[in-house]
Amino acid sequence: MKRTLTPESLQEIDARLEQAHKAFARRYPGATGARQPVHTVYGGAHLFRAETSRRLGELATRSLDEFAPDFCAFAKAVSLLGWEKLPSAAESAAQLGRAIEEDPARARKENWPGWFAHTIYGRVREKLRREPVEDFRIDFEDGYGIRPDEEEDGHAAGAAAQVAAGLNSGELPPFIGIRIKPFNEEMRQRSVRTLDVFLSELAEKTRGQLPKNFYVTLPKVTLPDEVAALADVCSRMEPLLDLEPGALRIELMIETPQAIFNERGEVHLLALVSAARGRCAAAHFGTYDYTAGRNITAAYQTMTHLACDFAREVMQVSLAGTGVWLSDGATNIMPVGVHRAAGGGTLSAAQKEENRAAVHHAWKLHFDHIRHSLENGFFQGWDLHPAQLATRYAAVYSFFLESLDAASRRLRNFIEKAAQATLVGEVFDDAATGQGLLNYFLRAINCGAIAAEEAQELSGLTLAELRTGSFLKILEGRRG
Repeated sequence: MKRTLTPESLQEIDARLEQAHKAFARRYPGATGARQPVHTVYGGAHLFRAETSRRLGELATRSLDEFAPDFCAFAKAVSLLGWEKLPSAAESAAQLGRAIEEDPARARKENWPGWFAHTIYGRVREKLRREPVEDFRIDFEDGYGIRPDEEEDGHAAGAAAQVAAGLNSGELPPFIGIRIKPFNEEMRQRSVRTLDVFLSELAEKTRGQLPKNFYVTLPKVTLPDEVAALADVCSRMEPLLDLEPGALRIELMIETPQAIFNERGEVHLLALVSAARGRCAAAHFGTYDYTAGRNITAAYQTMTHLACDFAREVMQVSLAGTGVWLSDGATNIMPVGVHRAAGGGTLSAAQKEENRAAVHHAWKLHFDHIRHSLENGFFQGWDLHPAQLATRYAAVYSFFLESLDAASRRLRNFIEKAAQATLVGEVFDDAATGQGLLNYFLRAINCGAIAAEEAQELSGLTLAELRTGSFLKILEGRRG
């Protein structure tokens, strides 16, 4: 066959493209496949204790016991799938629950009313017992306030001692870190001092050992210079504290309009992340500071405001493929009752009902906000109150379990066809979708929505294949 261009004439072009693709791969390495927490719980540093995670789980369970003591009540409160068909009476709910527990396989296969809600409720309560908090941030910013230097120094040292105690006792959550103050002109020196005291005290007590998945969160970022300064502080502290280079990972709070666009009107996010020089693990959206910065009045500062959707979309497009995790903000309506019994007294029936209605309203709002985040590709968010833990896990679990059977069929079919594009029902899959389906199972396993054994049975993959995190590697292995 006749050709005009010789291979030699294309060598220079090939070399340029090769270098360009290598640079692109360094900039956009893709997802690591590592576990991402489904939430970050923030709490004032002065209140943190080694057992805080366990205590939050106990408080969350107590809230369920009081305001949703059975799966039907909880399903109706947050409108779980199939809630309309569930009984309202506690006795009828208990009877239905016993029937589902006696034959769960049949209940699922025949789609009994209540099997989905019963499954979600049971897994939420089990999660609250086993691992109530996935990520906790010891807060020296908004949740702590401005205090005298001596007092903040003491709290920084005390928080470090509690982290060391939790590390020794095994009570720390899987992810943990510290949120310092902003690196603006007013707070920068205090922020560095707090970080210095905390890390120095912690390293001394643990002999240079950091908790696994430890992060330093920088709020109200506006300039790459602020991120670079924090990276410099970290790089100087690591050798002095006998920490491995790069051990101190950074998270950025995206909560100012200037973090989205710089003074030249350019999208700013990748520049902010790049300034961390490989240390940036996540970018967290700050709903209320961001909307305030947009001059949106307090009554309309909500998670689902169009301004927030726009900012989150810019975050996703800017950081797609970088491996940087994205986290949404918090729901600030707390699930707490409006009445409290005074002096050891009791509440009236009407007051109890008002408390229940207030908690259920806040639960439903939180649940809906989380589902909005999940449906738009944000798999992590903030929680501010222990009673929000139940709705966090219920929203995440329901999101995954509602489409579990369909995802299982599609992934099985895709694997069997060895990455040839296939049509399952009315959904056309390609290789990118295959990776998306694999990511779906990994996230579902990591958060506890499904067990690893269940994922293996439904997907047809081994646990080792699931853990590779790579659809193409699985196919290569299957082909031998």
